[in-house]
Amino acid sequence: MKKGIFLVTEKLHYKDNKLFFENIDLKTLVKTYKTPVYVYSKNQIIENYKNYDSALKDRAYLICYAMKANSNREILKIINGLGGGVDITSGGELYRALNAGIKPEKIVYAGVGKSEQEIIYAIKNKILIFNIESKEEAILINKVAGRYNKKVLVAVRVNPHVQTNTHSHISTGEEGTKFGIPINEVIDFFKFLSIQKYLDAKGLHFHIGSQITQINPFLAATKKVVSLIPKLRQIGIKIKYLDIGGGLGIKYKTEEPPTPVKLMKNLLKFVSKDLIIICEPGRYIIGNSGILVTKVLYHKTVGNKNFLIVDASMTDLIRPAFYGAYHNIVPIQVTDCFGENMDYYDIVGPVCETSDFLGKKRLLPNLENGDYLVVECAGAYGFSMSSNYNSRPKSAEIMVSENKFYKIRDREKYSDLVRKEIC
Repeated sequence: MKKGIFLVTEKLHYKDNKLFFENIDLKTLVKTYKTPVYVYSKNQIIENYKNYDSALKDRAYLICYAMKANSNREILKIINGLGGGVDITSGGELYRALNAGIKPEKIVYAGVGKSEQEIIYAIKNKILIFNIESKEEAILINKVAGRYNKKVLVAVRVNPHVQTNTHSHISTGEEGTKFGIPINEVIDFFKFLSIQKYLDAKGLHFHIGSQITQINPFLAATKKVVSLIPKLRQIGIKIKYLDIGGGLGIKYKTEEPPTPVKLMKNLLKFVSKDLIIICEPGRYIIGNSGILVTKVLYHKTVGNKNFLIVDASMTDLIRPAFYGAYHNIVPIQVTDCFGENMDYYDIVGPVCETSDFLGKKRLLPNLENGDYLVVECAGAYGFSMSSNYNSRPKSAEIMVSENKFYKIRDREKYSDLVRKEIC
């Protein structure tokens, strides 16, 4: 590897000084589809899914991809083809899942704010289970289920009050968050559910956050939640499903998160084999499967700071602005003298916000205007959190598979920006 350059994405590699994703020369790809553009590796998605599959092979289980990470229909079709289901948090995600062919019996519905129309939609389509997060939600689901004379399967989302050492915006299992039922209230909550005529409460669910790179928070949460099962049995409630959520982190820079096999080997020691395990990986499946390619527009120096102004922005990838998240950034092409003329740059976009950056103080060569950069590990919460702020059309999405590539979403046009407006 050239001096100062490292790659964290398995399917990225330099060959003859050109950057390839799987077997695709990225410079050839961007000449066809322009920039900014999201590119995904089909084979990395499959490998990541199979890592979870292998980790759970000795148990009854269901892998429900957390589609909020990236809900493109082609990605959902790949998950469906592997036998997976999805974790949804809205009626729109349910629509996307069904449209992609996901079987309703492989769909779990989480989220604190399910509307009545969303609940109706889910019940009519016979999803597997609702993860309930409040008493008022339970009352509404029971009411709607009664209207259709259907008994629906529900789980209680438990807030186990464990610290995760992740960003506060994506920590969901600590005390004081909006998510779940406090663990000390769960037994009484199940008693309340047991008198709801149309609710069949047979599940426990927890999800403690995202980008967690240590095993201990998962173990602490599992032990706490599993300890509720004997107490529930004493009041006549038999738990059938244990939904352990998602949240397993990936490597963005120097992190060394556990593999799914290592995680499950430790976690499942505390889980009875008569339980059906549901897990909800999102970032782990798609995070390192996707990259964002952007073009250098201009150079600018202010005092002792160098800027590379590129055509991607916080509207394409908001994680750096929103979380202060780190994404490795590398050039699409290198030269034999690469490393001799290096400097530190802030990589910034065209949006009218100081927070519009993709990376700060990155050691890069003296690139020319029109050269390309790759933002690594952008598959999760990249396109799915993109916006039209500053009236910027959303980018295209491309899938690569070995030596083939194909478009899975068109780039938006200016006309798309006003298509639904009425005047």
